[in-house]
Amino acid sequence: MDFTERSTRAYRTKQLYTKDELAAREGLCVHEQPAFCSAACPLRTDARELARLCAAGDFSAARAMLERATPFARILACGCEAPCSGKCRLNEAGAEGVDIAALERAAMRLGKARTGRGLLKFKKKKTAAVFGAELFTLVLAAGFAGKSYPTTFYAAEASAAEIIAACAPFLPEADAAAALAELEALDLTIRYSCDLTREFISAEREKYDLAAVSRECLARLDAWEPDPVTLYCEGARVLSRPLDGRGVLGAFFDARRAGVSADRLSQGMDPAFSRGEEGPAASSLYTDLSAVEPLARVPEGGGYGEEEAAAEAARCIQCECAECIKGCAWLQHYGKFPRIMTREIYNNVGIIMGDHMMNGAINSCALCKQCAVTCPNGYDMAEICLSARRNMVATGKMSLAVHEFALYDQIFSNSEAFLCRPQPGFEKCRYVFFPGCQACADAPEAVWRAYADLSARLAGGVGVMLGCCGIMSDWAGREELFAETREKLARELEALGKPKIITACPTCTRAMSALGECVGVWDVLLDIGLPEGAPTAAGAVTLHDACGARGDAHTQNAVRALARGLGCEVTEPEYTLDRAPCCGYGGLAGYARPEVARDMTEFALKDTEGVQLTYCMGCRDRYARAGAESAHILELVYSAPAGAPPGISEKRRNRLELRRRFLREIYMEDERVEPLGFRLDITDEARALMEERMILDSDVAYVMQQYRRRGEAVLENDTGLLVARARLGNVTFWVKFTQDAEGYTVRRVYSHRMTIETR
Repeated sequence: MDFTERSTRAYRTKQLYTKDELAAREGLCVHEQPAFCSAACPLRTDARELARLCAAGDFSAARAMLERATPFARILACGCEAPCSGKCRLNEAGAEGVDIAALERAAMRLGKARTGRGLLKFKKKKTAAVFGAELFTLVLAAGFAGKSYPTTFYAAEASAAEIIAACAPFLPEADAAAALAELEALDLTIRYSCDLTREFISAEREKYDLAAVSRECLARLDAWEPDPVTLYCEGARVLSRPLDGRGVLGAFFDARRAGVSADRLSQGMDPAFSRGEEGPAASSLYTDLSAVEPLARVPEGGGYGEEEAAAEAARCIQCECAECIKGCAWLQHYGKFPRIMTREIYNNVGIIMGDHMMNGAINSCALCKQCAVTCPNGYDMAEICLSARRNMVATGKMSLAVHEFALYDQIFSNSEAFLCRPQPGFEKCRYVFFPGCQACADAPEAVWRAYADLSARLAGGVGVMLGCCGIMSDWAGREELFAETREKLARELEALGKPKIITACPTCTRAMSALGECVGVWDVLLDIGLPEGAPTAAGAVTLHDACGARGDAHTQNAVRALARGLGCEVTEPEYTLDRAPCCGYGGLAGYARPEVARDMTEFALKDTEGVQLTYCMGCRDRYARAGAESAHILELVYSAPAGAPPGISEKRRNRLELRRRFLREIYMEDERVEPLGFRLDITDEARALMEERMILDSDVAYVMQQYRRRGEAVLENDTGLLVARARLGNVTFWVKFTQDAEGYTVRRVYSHRMTIETR
């Protein structure tokens, strides 16, 4: 199985998704949907941000936010009907919604006004007029002035104070005084005591490019109802509210809509052109309410002080959909939500020549599908990342270096370390035990004892297949290698008589189920009973579900039943069953981004203690490597030692030795092992580097064999070390060593994907 040539194809383009397919995936992410309170507000006031600022005691920032949203924010705060509070999710959690209007009033009263003159604005050439004093025209006139239209306000009232009283009669005295000061500060010409007759309005209106009238003035003009969207009366060429328009919030919203129409008209455009979404909206934002404490609303009384306002604001649960990122260390590491990740991955795949900056993220996803389970809409980043890997492999844009070690490890398991035999005395078998490559590497003694037990107690013969299910090539996006692996395994199973496959890994179960009937070893043990000598009081454990068992309730329950049979006192971590996170082994994450895989391991172990019980050998290895006391359930069943996790070279030796043990002790065959022929010691420092850089003992031995054959090495004057190198496959290995009469001591090692040419 040679896949190296397949990685050197010329770049070509292969679209990852159509635009519709991309949009369908992105549309599942509701993180950017507005909170229900904001969606209910026609002005789209960010009530969530307002509450956050007030809870932090930053009332000046809260006031500034409100004043940026609309003129006369104080009037709105005092008269708003607050549909936001009715839509607050706290209403569904057994408490009244946050009193957003009261927080707005507190922000306007407690916050400091903005200072400074702001940027110099040039007056527009178009002019505007507003006739009649009502809240709609007051806010619209301020909007015109804020947009630098030279604006005249015609009012029947004799003073600015009377205008404020007519437009907002509900204002308390202090708030009315503040609104008056805001009106007087506007860059606005006000004509008082006007007799707003039909003739006066018609004549004055002709002097201006834009005009708006109050509902009372609209009735005097005998104008028909304004357009319900643009609020424009084409016959009278004025903007106005519908005659049945109601409410303070409605007046502010209508003023905003009329302002948009005025901008279109001033540019000679249809006022209905390109308005976007206006007014209240539907939201599909999901928020988990399971842990919400339904605190009672803080009474406003005569108005919140700072402490009361902060306390009421603190009731806001800051609605957001973050279920996927809360449970996924990969998303936490990159700090982006699925929709953004998907778009960046899509763009990354489309790059033909240049830096593929998202390759690290694509390759470090564990492909565990936890996101699809935790997301209320099933957003599946695993499908997206795996599709991207396959696409980039097929187009020659995915470096082989990222997954090369894992792929060669799979090939090793299915070649040098491979064994497939029927049970002695049988030509065909009813069962075959397939423990998986990682079990053979990490816990060979448990594999040996399990096979001995199964073959002794199951009728019909139990064959053995030591090898890899091929999942590594599938995770790497190497579809051809995966297909070749499946074909090989299928041939071997055919030769055994298509037996039922007994697996010791849920990921293997998924991969092998396409080749025949599969059953977990835990199911078999529950059926035939625990072996003699199995513990019955194993004690307290934290049970970690394997991501390979996601969606497989049968396996999850079977493992728990087996653990109870062993006398385990099972504790479940926060994320368990289908919501369980990946340990960091899945998807070859550790090969692509070790630091991301470490984050995954730490997240899975968060707030756990004692023995970490697993039923995936990858999990057992990752947890033990992180310093936790970890055991695979087969190690408990068969009292096999669960020691420190082996290094990468030891894992290979374990697989080879397990194969030889089967041949020697079951099939009475003795496989000759050629001795190295010289002493080769490796220091602890060098071995640590080998683990970090995924360099095997066999790689080092090969370099030294080439040195002995060629006699070529470089002497480092400053260290006195000899440096030899040799190319093996796609990698050139470098070994720094000392030598004596008996052999060599390796001090340092490193490698590069490069070719050394000598002339």
